[in-house]
Amino acid sequence: MSLALLSVLGVALDALLGEPKRWHPLVAFGRLADRLERRFNRSRADAGKDTPGLGWRSHGVTAWIIAVIPLTLIALLLSLLPYVGWAVQALVLYAALGLRSLGEHAEPVALALRAGDLNEARLRVGYMVSRETAELDETAVARATTESVLENGSDAVYAALFWFAIAGAPGVVLYRLSNTLDAMWGYRNARFERFGWAAAKIDDVLNYIPARLVAFTYALLGHTRLALRCWRSQAPKWDSPNAGPVMATGAGALGVSLGGSARYHGELHERPQLGEGPAPTATDIWRALALVRQGVLLWLAVILILGVL
Repeated sequence: MSLALLSVLGVALDALLGEPKRWHPLVAFGRLADRLERRFNRSRADAGKDTPGLGWRSHGVTAWIIAVIPLTLIALLLSLLPYVGWAVQALVLYAALGLRSLGEHAEPVALALRAGDLNEARLRVGYMVSRETAELDETAVARATTESVLENGSDAVYAALFWFAIAGAPGVVLYRLSNTLDAMWGYRNARFERFGWAAAKIDDVLNYIPARLVAFTYALLGHTRLALRCWRSQAPKWDSPNAGPVMATGAGALGVSLGGSARYHGELHERPQLGEGPAPTATDIWRALALVRQGVLLWLAVILILGVL
C-alpha cells in the first residue's frame, strides 16, 4: 500500500513541478555514460585485432554494470533509511517520470501546426525525435509527434510506474538508467552494434511486460477492436519488439495512420504502416496526450486497488 500511495505522490510531483530545470539526475547520468563509452568502446584494431569497427560485447556489458548497478544499490540503501526512506522513494519516481515533460514538448508542436507555423513546428518536433525534420510537411510533423507521444509515454511514464510498483526506488532506477543507456548506446551501426548490444537487450527485457500492458491500456481507452486488430497484424512487422505493440495499438486506438517513410542520419527508412484511418493532424497530438494521461490515471487506480487488496 505504501508503494501505491508513493506512486500517486510521484505522479503528483511530476504534474506540479515538471522536469528539474537544473541538475537533472538523468543529464548527469548521460555525461557519465558518455565517459564510459569513450573508455570502453575501443576499436578492435586498437586492441591488436584485425577485425575493423568499434565495440566488444563484453566491454558493453562491463560499462552497463558500472553505470547501473552501483546507483541501483544506492537507491536501495537510501530507500531503506528510517523516517526519510519514503521521501527518497517519491523523489526517485518523480525524477524518473516524464509525463508533464511529454506535454511540454508535444503541445508546442500542435500549437505551431494550428497556427500554420511549419518552421516552428519542425523545430519543436526536432527536440522530440531522432529523425531529420527540416523538410517534413505538416502531416509528417504531426505523425512524428504522435508517434513520439505514444512511444515515450510507454518508456518514460508507464514503464517507470510499473517498475516502481514492482520494486520501489531500486526498480525504477534500474529501469530508467537501462532505458537511458539504450537510447544512447542501442544503435545498430558500426559504433554501437556490438558495444550497445547489452544495453539494447536489457532494455527489451525490462520493457517487455510494461509495453504490452501499455498496448492493452491504449486499446481499452480508444477504438478497442481496431487497436487490438492492429496489434495482432502490424506489431510483428515493426523492428522493435516493444515499440511495435505500443505504437500499432496506440495508432489503432486513435484511429489514425502512423509509420511510413522517415529519414534518419541521411538514410531513408521505409517503415510499415501502423493503425488505420486518416493521417494525424494537430488535433491528434492532443488526443494522443489525452490517451496517455487517461491511462496513467487508470494505472494509478489499479495500483491503489491492488495495494488495498
